[in-house]
Amino acid sequence: MLLWLFQHLGQDIRFFNVFSYLTLRAVLAVLTSLTISFLVGPWMIRRLTLMKFGQAVRDDGPQSHLVKAGTPTMGGALILTAVAVSTLLWMDLSNHYVWIALLTTLGFGVVGWVDDYKKIVHRNPKGLAARWKYFWQSVLGLGAACAIVYTTDLPAQTELIVPFFKHVAIPLGVTGFVILTYFVIVGASNAVNLTDGLDGLAIMPTVMVAAALGVFAYVAGNAVFSRYLGLPHIPGAGELLVFCAAIGGAGLAFLWFNAYPAEVFMGDVGALALGAALGIVAVIVREEIVLFVMGGVFVMETLSVMIQVASFKLTGKRVFRMAPLHHHYELKGWKETQVVVRFWIVTMMLVLIGLSTLKLR
Repeated sequence: MLLWLFQHLGQDIRFFNVFSYLTLRAVLAVLTSLTISFLVGPWMIRRLTLMKFGQAVRDDGPQSHLVKAGTPTMGGALILTAVAVSTLLWMDLSNHYVWIALLTTLGFGVVGWVDDYKKIVHRNPKGLAARWKYFWQSVLGLGAACAIVYTTDLPAQTELIVPFFKHVAIPLGVTGFVILTYFVIVGASNAVNLTDGLDGLAIMPTVMVAAALGVFAYVAGNAVFSRYLGLPHIPGAGELLVFCAAIGGAGLAFLWFNAYPAEVFMGDVGALALGAALGIVAVIVREEIVLFVMGGVFVMETLSVMIQVASFKLTGKRVFRMAPLHHHYELKGWKETQVVVRFWIVTMMLVLIGLSTLKLR
């Protein structure tokens, strides 16, 4: 919105042309989402508290978590509000990639909101039935995949890029691309949701991965940089930098309230949406494998649940003391803050490895 206004003003006043620079709008998106979150956050937390939207705590979990019962949840609505407003203010409204990413993110947020609402208001510990949750996630994931395919012009936009190799790409075709996109978006959404179990654990890795994906989006959207680095040029993908920047700013602001001891929890409304956002950006910029690397913490958390469930059903024994993985380390004696910070450090290392693929090809 503001970009359109400044472009109009720039016809008469040259100063306003500076807002056409993508990097400047990305910085402004970070600052805008930060400001919105800091201004709205305290009010939203008070409202959630008054409405008694408190978090339920598992009885079989670490005993240290019992004190968290009643802490306001559904704080992810704050993140989505800041991301949506900031993105709409600073994006190019004619860019279809940002619209696809934003609408998909908000769609997953709605699914998460219904799940949280049923858990808290209806006192249903299972929330939205699993089959319906996956059904709507599938609808949104497939819808996003079809929207991307519909706007695809180049064969490279449907190839699976293999990092660390300069000219290795696997042609997927339309069907293969849709299937891959579905699994990446839905898988990332659920992976972030599983990771969201400790104060600040999920949000900081999300911010770091989103920032790195913003770099990939900027490179993919720039014909000169993408050609120099051997990446497919995807016209219009650079505008996703604004979207990723908005996620980064909103996530950092949310961490202010979510840091130990948390004043508010993200809830499914935030976790499902943010995971989907990472997945769809990775698909558009053709960096699905790099997302798998950079989001290694999310992957480990998901695998720990899958292994635990499979082992218990097949052998009656548990591999981990408790799943997801962060609870395993808590029960081994790690303090909550130790688990969180160490997982952050691991994510930072993995993000740097992912960024190195820009040059190491």
